[in-house]
Amino acid sequence: MAGPCENMRWHGSEPRLHSSEILLRVAGALVALVVSGCGGGGGGGFFPISLISVPPSAPAPSPAPAPPASTPPAPTYAIGGKVTGLLGAGLVLQNNAGDNLPIATDGHFSFVTPLADGASYAVSIKSQSKILTRVCTVSNGSGTIAAATVSDIQVVCAEPPSRFAYVSNGNSDSVSAYAVDATTGTLRPAATLSVPSPYALTIEPSGRFVYVSSALGNGVSAYAIDRTTGDLHPIAAPTVAAGGISAGMAVDPTGRFAYFVNLVGNSVRAFNIDPETGALSAMAVPSVATGRAPYGIAIDPTGRFAYVANISDATVSAFNIDATSGALSPMAIPTVAAGAGARDIAVDPSGRFAYVLNQGDWNILAYSIDPVSGALAPLATTPPATGRAPFSITVDPKGRFAYVANLDSHDVSAYTLDALTGALAPAVTPTIPTGNRPASIAIEPNGKFAYVADNTDNNVSVYFIDVVSGVLNPQAALTVMAGRSPNKIFLSR
Repeated sequence: MAGPCENMRWHGSEPRLHSSEILLRVAGALVALVVSGCGGGGGGGFFPISLISVPPSAPAPSPAPAPPASTPPAPTYAIGGKVTGLLGAGLVLQNNAGDNLPIATDGHFSFVTPLADGASYAVSIKSQSKILTRVCTVSNGSGTIAAATVSDIQVVCAEPPSRFAYVSNGNSDSVSAYAVDATTGTLRPAATLSVPSPYALTIEPSGRFVYVSSALGNGVSAYAIDRTTGDLHPIAAPTVAAGGISAGMAVDPTGRFAYFVNLVGNSVRAFNIDPETGALSAMAVPSVATGRAPYGIAIDPTGRFAYVANISDATVSAFNIDATSGALSPMAIPTVAAGAGARDIAVDPSGRFAYVLNQGDWNILAYSIDPVSGALAPLATTPPATGRAPFSITVDPKGRFAYVANLDSHDVSAYTLDALTGALAPAVTPTIPTGNRPASIAIEPNGKFAYVADNTDNNVSVYFIDVVSGVLNPQAALTVMAGRSPNKIFLSR
């Protein structure tokens, strides 16, 4: 009987192995067991064990490592606040000397880049608005993030305090200069400039240049302001022809263009202002027609519209101002009716209302200003009365009150201004006595002080303004002397 090993002999010349890999592995394992049990003996005909290969078993795959726990991003916080009083474009804010943020209108703002808890912030102004009549300042603008959004930064844009005052003295061939104490209202006389027969004057809004017209029709003279003393110095090209007596004068709020009203020529002369020297050069279209005997001129706070009061026609001429060239062009409705002897005109600081002083009617007409077209529309209000022979009108820089200097009644009329409707109403004390024949009045930007040029008394009277009622309180001790026949007073920052 054959032993178990006998069954392992091959009777053919070649081994016949199954081609399947799985069966080969199983057969190999069984042969190894049987041979091991037979002691490995036997002669020819046995299948060589060494020829049977048993592949090693593949190791079990290691489990994939667990992903690391994600770390949540650190919280960040916005930096922002509110802008008020802004006029025009050009204001750019920065945080930490970067992250520039252009601001176009009043309202809330927020920087693009938020900051992490514990980070410092410092908000500053990179560039001011192109409207030079106002300066923007930052308050509450720096600190450290304390796990909360910052939203209480304040950017306030306002007319800066006055530093100097200038008075044209018609009969002493001079312009008087004064340093202004914006805290007490005191005027301190500075150097007096010799100017032949000065009539009107105006000041470039950044406070660098003064322009003075001649009552003799000898043109307009230009002067640079010493920023330390307030003294005036003729510029290199001091005088330009203005086509006659310039009764009214104005510089646009960007400080680039000047406009002089030609009383005899029934026109407005237009000039470019050199930003470095203050020199005047006539525009490509140097003159535009007005009504007859034009006198007062006013430009809206954004520098887009100009208005001229025409005495003989009892009208107001209305113009658009080209933002690039400064050229004047008549509006679609170029003329609106005013009262008899329309002598002067003022626009309130919001640019929404205009007020025409009618010397013949002894009253004031009020108009609304269309914010897009600039067109004037009469307000449906009773024109408030003035004193006798009203000569000039001024609206205070905060838009709360209006004042009229009355030549023949030797007083100033005071009015409250309704900011919503534009209506004027007599103040609780509607008339304030002045010196003899007050010709012009100027209001300090903080709204606390008024200055009146008394034409016959040859002086400037100072008044404290009640900020609630608008009433003027005379301060006789602060009166200062001027030249003979002072007729215009202007303040400069």
